Amino acid sequence: MTETMKTLVTGGTGKTGRRVARLLPDVRIGSRAGTPPFDWEKPDTWAAALDGIRAVYLCYQPDLAFPGAVESVRGFVGQAVGQGVRRIVMLAGRGEPAAEATEDAVRESGVEWTIVRASFFAQNFSEAFFRPAVVAGEIVLPVGEAPEPFVDAGDIAEVAAAALTDGRHHGRTYDVTGPKLISFREVAAEISAATGREIRFTPVSRADYVAALRAEGLPEEFADLFELVTDGRNAKVGYGVREALGRDPRDFRDYARAAAATGVWDVE
Repeated sequence: MTETMKTLVTGGTGKTGRRVARLLPDVRIGSRAGTPPFDWEKPDTWAAALDGIRAVYLCYQPDLAFPGAVESVRGFVGQAVGQGVRRIVMLAGRGEPAAEATEDAVRESGVEWTIVRASFFAQNFSEAFFRPAVVAGEIVLPVGEAPEPFVDAGDIAEVAAAALTDGRHHGRTYDVTGPKLISFREVAAEISAATGREIRFTPVSRADYVAALRAEGLPEEFADLFELVTDGRNAKVGYGVREALGRDPRDFRDYARAAAATGVWDVE
């Protein structure tokens, strides 16, 4: 049964959040530029953003595995429930023990909940971290030949939107991935085929990658996220998209072709 509840979409301008917002009829965008503004690092912004809200898409930034995430999520969930929120759908990462601690804050909230555990986003190559590398023609990462079932952000959004509007998803934890395992080298090959130019994949050590993060002023914790790929814990396909939506997830090849058609990887 489909229900309409005013929903706060945290991370509402991000890869999944803006897609979730497009699928819902009554939405408040939770972002620092929103009206009212919402900032994970400023708890004094939470009350106004939650005013009149009955459902929440919880997408924590920068990542649930980062220090301080558990405390922030617990505080936010308590604030949300205290202000009348009745349903929370949380985006989480697969195989992250620290993220699982934040999941408990949602499960123990006393309201309807759904956890959407997602693999690495395909859109990381076109909308965020890895896009400059693709445009430059070389993807350099500390992942070796390890495979990952990359998931399309649109699939994540559809699962989340279904859970936000239908109580039948209450109490479910969905393992949301793409339809098959592929390596980062195969990713480079798929993007090469889609763009018509060579995109190389170059594996590096973790130490070298951390040094590169430091040079760019980025958190070293980003390097830790690649351990989810290299140690094999996530080297399996999940079936959350089919369980929630009754269809297969989008293939990386289809994503790459669609992204290339937008010109996002054109050399500037």
